[in-house]
Amino acid sequence: MAIETKDLPVLVSGGGIGGLAAALALVRQGFKVQVFEQSPEIGEIGAGIQLGPNAFHAFDALGVGDKARGRAVYTDYMVMHDALDETQVGKIPTDENFRKRFGNPYAVIHRVDIHTSLLEGAQETGRVEFFTNTRIEKIEQDDAAGTVTAIDQNGKRWTGQALIGADGGKSVVRAQYVNDPPRVTGHVVYRAVIDKSEFPDNLKWNAASIWVGPNCHLVHYPLRGGEQYNVVVTFHSRNKEEWGVTDGSKEEVQSYFQGIAARPRQLIDLPKTWKRWATADREPIGTWVHGRATLLGDAAHPTTQYMAQGACMALEDAVTLGEALRVNHNDWTKALALYQKSRVARTARIVLSGREMGRLYHAKGVERLVRNSLWKGRTPERFYDAMEWLYGWNVGNCLAQD
Repeated sequence: MAIETKDLPVLVSGGGIGGLAAALALVRQGFKVQVFEQSPEIGEIGAGIQLGPNAFHAFDALGVGDKARGRAVYTDYMVMHDALDETQVGKIPTDENFRKRFGNPYAVIHRVDIHTSLLEGAQETGRVEFFTNTRIEKIEQDDAAGTVTAIDQNGKRWTGQALIGADGGKSVVRAQYVNDPPRVTGHVVYRAVIDKSEFPDNLKWNAASIWVGPNCHLVHYPLRGGEQYNVVVTFHSRNKEEWGVTDGSKEEVQSYFQGIAARPRQLIDLPKTWKRWATADREPIGTWVHGRATLLGDAAHPTTQYMAQGACMALEDAVTLGEALRVNHNDWTKALALYQKSRVARTARIVLSGREMGRLYHAKGVERLVRNSLWKGRTPERFYDAMEWLYGWNVGNCLAQD
């Protein structure tokens, strides 16, 4: 007997933050989901990330708000210092007034803790199947039947009623349907996590902190109840880079931070081991939907780290996809069109803003002086007004209006 299309699962390629968030959003609309992850286990690498109020709105919509909140560290402020002379460039309180304005807090969290929160939520539904060591390499669609078939590296065929390509910046799904080149930035990011006992007392701030310098910057903030600290340093490489992750070299990091003041310079001497990311993004595209397949998260809008919104945008994507399905009564054609319309411009703004923010952070000469004067005397309310477009996102306003 033929299987009804509505009885088929939705296929999700990628078991990272975006893939798990998509699975949760789909289950909440009544679908069964199969998640395919090429790694041997469903897990994450990386270190800390920052979460704006928009991320917490998404966690709540996905039913894992309490899990994520319990693992996050809530900062008192965000602060930028000049790395050359240690002057304060700008400071934004993330106190109760911030929470009232945006309806949720600003926090920092280990990437693994976000992933764990989403994974627990997905497992608890009983409607998500996970397949590890499974790399989706090709997609076929049967328009007449309304099905999508994903073919893995072993030639096995998996058929569903739709496919969500949440397979990261080097997405196979995007390569099949778009096949556009990455834009390698030449910016290299080193990340490490340091135990509290080894972290300098004069930098133990409960804040998301950034030190900005010529062609470089340094970031630090607490993780896991303040028992660890995230350290991130970024510089413009003197070599031609290829997009990817490798083990880092302490000697390389130290060679790029000559002239940095003593206090921020402590950061680069702390880690015993580093992970090295040579970064890239892609030009924003207007078409994410191809039949019953669509892109989500970094597969749709890979971006640099300068807006601290990569994971947040993937969470928003997932919630928006679920809402588009809800208001269209799970009609995939209408829902995917609304999902794309609702997300393209916002995520493109993140990609393009990230490029400009990188320039701002890494200013030198007269541009550095201009940057350092931009926010003098600015009140918290004026900072909040400037952030409204970003942090004011929530489930109630996530869908595009005609």
